[in-house]
Amino acid sequence: MAARKQGVLVMDYGTPRTLDEVPDYYTHIRHGHAPSREQLDELVGRYQAIGGRSPLGDISTRQAEGIGRAINGGVEGPVKVYLGHKHVAPFIEDAVARMQDEGVEEAVALVLAPHYSRMSVGDYFARVRERLGEGGPVVRFVESWYQEPDFVRFVADRVKRAMSSFPAEQRDDVRVVFSAHSLPVKALQGDPYPDQLHHSGDLIAKEAGLRHWLFAWQSAGRTDAEWIGPDVRDVIKDLRREGHENILVCPVGFVADHLEVLYDLDIEAQALARDLDVRLQRTESPNDDERFTALLADVVRRRFGEPS
Repeated sequence: MAARKQGVLVMDYGTPRTLDEVPDYYTHIRHGHAPSREQLDELVGRYQAIGGRSPLGDISTRQAEGIGRAINGGVEGPVKVYLGHKHVAPFIEDAVARMQDEGVEEAVALVLAPHYSRMSVGDYFARVRERLGEGGPVVRFVESWYQEPDFVRFVADRVKRAMSSFPAEQRDDVRVVFSAHSLPVKALQGDPYPDQLHHSGDLIAKEAGLRHWLFAWQSAGRTDAEWIGPDVRDVIKDLRREGHENILVCPVGFVADHLEVLYDLDIEAQALARDLDVRLQRTESPNDDERFTALLADVVRRRFGEPS
């Protein structure tokens, strides 16, 4: 009996490729409601500050390609990887349609985000299910992968490497701040996202042998709703008031360089740190590191072998 045709659906948030695409991207995020001129100018200004575009699109493509190479043993193989974005083309729905058109019979769906939230990862999965309707393929979903031992070790190694950049005599003062994207408090009632993030920080801190660490949130939306905190900038201020002059931020909720890392941390938080006379460092993002894409490929392989 011939093996069933397999595919991997890799999903991420998406990003505009040029400044001209920002209005459509922002409108899509706002469920079809165009942003005000002030809102649009602010977002465009942020992209301009990081060089005119985010590298996220290119990085996500390389991450998906790396997963494919690892799954297929380093060569073009029978398991095809499809990449779908939430807010730009090719959309998640487009990727699902391609899988169907190309006869994929079973697939594993993986979001390039380690932690589960109904508002983020759950919404990606809902889009897949809605597009599938009653048609194939059979899809197995990876809800979260932050507890993967290889991922914990990978991030811990990045933390230890970044810690080594501080002068030896200052390392006892370094406070490590794990961060992730904030979400509205109301949307998180009964959601595992906050607990998973705190657990993630604890696992990495233990693996890295950290003595001092804490958790913060970043990149809250500009809405009237209350967003989960404390904000990473407030934590930096608090640590400085306590007398600490060395801070390492590990944005564990993100796996690629993009606006929330390159602007919110590398520009905005760094400016605050300079004003406070604080030495602020950041861990290197996983991006398309082969070790990182290989561990994601292992997650996918195991999920193929589990019940749908």
